[in-house]
Amino acid sequence: MQPPIYNHHRLPPAGAPSQQQPPNQQPSVLSASSNARLNEFFELIKNEFEQVGQDGNVWKAQRDEYEAKIQQQINELGLIRQSLYELEANHAKVRQEYEGEISRLRRELEARGGPGGGPSGPSAGGPTSPPDLPRPGNDERPPYGNSLPGPPLNGNEPGGSRSPYPPPGGIIPRSTSTDRERDRRNRERAVAASNVPPSPPVHLSDLDPENVSRELKKEGGDWQAMWSSQMKKHLDVALVHTLEHETVVCCVKFSNDGKYLATGCNRTAQIYDVKSGGRVTTLQDEAANRTGDLYIRSICFSPDGKFLATGAEDRQIRIWDIKQKRIRHLLQGHMQEIYSLDFSRDGRFLVSGSGDKSARVWDIEKGLCVFDLRIEDFIHNEHGPIDAGITSVALSPDGKLVAAGSLDTMVRVWNVQTGQQVERLKGHKDSVYSVAFSPDGKCLVSGSLDRTLRIWDLTGTKREAEILAPGSKDIQKNLGTCQSTLNGHKDYVLSVAISPDGQWVVSGSKDRTIQFWHIATGQAQLMLQGHKNSVISIDLARSGGYLASGSGDCMARIWKYEPYSGRESG
Repeated sequence: MQPPIYNHHRLPPAGAPSQQQPPNQQPSVLSASSNARLNEFFELIKNEFEQVGQDGNVWKAQRDEYEAKIQQQINELGLIRQSLYELEANHAKVRQEYEGEISRLRRELEARGGPGGGPSGPSAGGPTSPPDLPRPGNDERPPYGNSLPGPPLNGNEPGGSRSPYPPPGGIIPRSTSTDRERDRRNRERAVAASNVPPSPPVHLSDLDPENVSRELKKEGGDWQAMWSSQMKKHLDVALVHTLEHETVVCCVKFSNDGKYLATGCNRTAQIYDVKSGGRVTTLQDEAANRTGDLYIRSICFSPDGKFLATGAEDRQIRIWDIKQKRIRHLLQGHMQEIYSLDFSRDGRFLVSGSGDKSARVWDIEKGLCVFDLRIEDFIHNEHGPIDAGITSVALSPDGKLVAAGSLDTMVRVWNVQTGQQVERLKGHKDSVYSVAFSPDGKCLVSGSLDRTLRIWDLTGTKREAEILAPGSKDIQKNLGTCQSTLNGHKDYVLSVAISPDGQWVVSGSKDRTIQFWHIATGQAQLMLQGHKNSVISIDLARSGGYLASGSGDCMARIWKYEPYSGRESG
């Protein structure tokens, strides 16, 4: 039994409340703490909700503001579109009035007994041209384009367009018989006033057809040829076929045997029989993007005539099996438009030139790129490096050298076997749009937007390339020399070629003429007129005797040239 003291309960102090309460009346400390904490959380959530609501109101106000601005811009675009429609309608009205006035003046002139229009007679409007290359810069380019055009094939020139193509959808000015008559009278008055006999024109393009003797002039239904009085008449020429197209003819090329001619247009390549002038086949890639235009800028037959290579604005090279009308290879890798193609004589390789500043050598059998020849020696001006987009490429007959003309005025030459650049030819004052080797490979001709042609002697360059060890850094450039400069065109020289016998250089120009030049003397032999727009592309058949020309007038023409016998050919 425990002592009583252990059963003693200590009494609370006087006046203090008794700590002993019924169990159901004791407060829970834990419950009170939880309630306070919960109230805290509710307050935080409330504050957060109110903040989100305020942010939502701000965002809604911003959204309403943006929507109002977008609607305002849409309204402004609608006004601009309406203005464009009105301008287009006014332009069509002015154009119609202009054409009506031309027709009235022509009828009035004919009623007075004035002379009729010649081969370059007026035309109501011009065909739509392929888009300029950003222009071999977009002159845009080129054939190009910027273009060769970047180029493009174009560049900017104060006071006018640098594009070699006709203005898109615009009226192309034509010289009328009234203009020629007025110019002739003005010249006669000037001569009579000065009492000084006129000096003979320096260039064929300066000749007045009305004053050319019959012996030095030949006229067809819608074409004419004029010979230089400064040189003996060596060649005779005649029009064989006129091949009408629906769009601008960007390129023309004969097959190796000279039996067929290929032309490149918008989306299609067409092959014609040279003898009959009939169309043999049309090649079109149905899988290509159908949006917008897709001009074929370059075209080339394989040496055996079984395949046709085409280069287009979609940066792809298509190798067509002509007989089966299907694509055998699709060569991809260029970053800009393909402006030029050339097969090697053995048909194993194809060289392509592009506005991306590179020429590529392709193995046709494998469909692979063997060499990527890139321009690295850029020319600089006060604004930085000049666009060096390649507008034209040509393989030497022995297949060892490839030459390329570019927008930066230079002609560069590479060794195909090593991929090394072995030459840079400087002399042109503007973009180079076309290059071609002579049959022996010793000379190269180039045509430029500076309106001239240059003939280069590459004897030293060939010799250096042959003895240079692969991978050698000790490359001696500037061995090529300018043999002669051919002046005579009034506008851009867009295409050049050399005859199979190596005696004649032929050039096509934006001035709508084709000229034959004697390569040894540099003198112009004759000038052909007939196209109503820029002569964009020319080619001479390797089998000899035929010239082809493609133009912005949507025509390709086949001409026959031969040694002059003293009798006029039909």
